[in-house]
Amino acid sequence: MTSLTELHEMSDEQLDATAKEAAETLFRLRFQSQSERLNTPSEIRKNRRLIARVKTIQTQRERAAQNA
Repeated sequence: MTSLTELHEMSDEQLDATAKEAAETLFRLRFQSQSERLNTPSEIRKNRRLIARVKTIQTQRERAAQNA
C-alpha cells in the first residue's frame, strides 16, 4: 500500500498507472467476491480508497495548474 506522501511524490504518469492498476485489481476482486469467498475482503475497500486518493491528487494538481 502506498502512503499519501508517496502518492504526492509520484509523477502524473505514475499516478495514472497506479489508478489503472488499482481499478483492474478492484474489478478482479469484485468478480472474485461474487463467484467465491475472498480471503481478505478488506482489499476491496483499500483499492477503492487508493483510487479516490489518486483522483483527489490529480484534481488538486489540475486546479493548481489552472490557477498558476
